[in-house]
Amino acid sequence: MNTIETENNNSVKEKSNEPVIEINNLKKSFGSQQVLKDVSLTLFNGENLVVLGKSGSGKSVLIKCIVRLMNPDSGTIRVLGENMNTLNSAGLGEMRQKIGFLFQSGALYDSMTVRENLLFPLRRIRMNLTEKEFSEKIIEVLENVGLADALHKMPSQLSGGMRKRISLARTIVVDPMIMLYDEPTTGLDPVTSDEISYLINDVQKKYKTSSIIITHDIECARNTANRIIMLKDGEIYQEGKLDEFEKSADPVIKSFFK
Repeated sequence: MNTIETENNNSVKEKSNEPVIEINNLKKSFGSQQVLKDVSLTLFNGENLVVLGKSGSGKSVLIKCIVRLMNPDSGTIRVLGENMNTLNSAGLGEMRQKIGFLFQSGALYDSMTVRENLLFPLRRIRMNLTEKEFSEKIIEVLENVGLADALHKMPSQLSGGMRKRISLARTIVVDPMIMLYDEPTTGLDPVTSDEISYLINDVQKKYKTSSIIITHDIECARNTANRIIMLKDGEIYQEGKLDEFEKSADPVIKSFFK
C-alpha cells in the first residue's frame, strides 16, 4: 500500500480523532474470488471518508460487511466501540438503528407514498414520538433535501434524482450517527450528481454524521471527501487528501484523476 499523509481538508472544521468505525484485516471471498484482501481502515468522528475504486474493487462489499448484510471471512469490524462480528441479533438491530445506509438503487417501497416511505422506519425506531412529531420530522427532512412538495407522491412519479433525494430523506429521518453511501450518484446526470454530493455535505453539517461514501465518481469524491482511500483489486492502494491524489504521478491514480 502506498501511504500519503492523512490530514483532513483545511476547508473542513477540525474533526475529533475519535474513531467511529475501525476495520482490521478484513477478508471476504466468493468461492475462489478474493474480493477483500486484508483491508484495514478507520472512519473518524465527523468526517466524510470516500472509498474510491473501479467497479469490482470490493467497495460495496466493504460497507455491506460493516452492517453485516454480508459476513466477512475474517478480520474485525468495530462500530462505535462494538465488535460487529460478535453482536447477537438484538444487539445488531440496535446498532443498525444508528447507521443510515443509502443503497445504490434507493430501495424505496414502490407501493407507498413518499410520506409512507419515511414514516415506515420512523415508526419502528422512534416509537416514542406523537403523530404530530412524526409529521413534523417528515416535513423537516423533506425540506432539507428540497422536496417538501413530494410528500404525497408515489416513487413512480419521481425522477431518478428525486428518488435519490427521497431515499436520503428516509435514511436521515431517524437521525443516524453514521451514514454509509453506496454509489450515491450512479445513473444521475452531472448536475443532479453535484446536487446529491452537496446534500451529502449538508447532512454531514446538519446531522453531525460520520460517513463512508463508496463511489467511482471523481466529481463526487472532489465535492464530498475530507479524506480518500483508494481500493484496487480488493486492497487499499493509497489513502490521503484530495490534493495529494490530484498531484500524484502514480499512473493508477492519474487514470482516475484526469
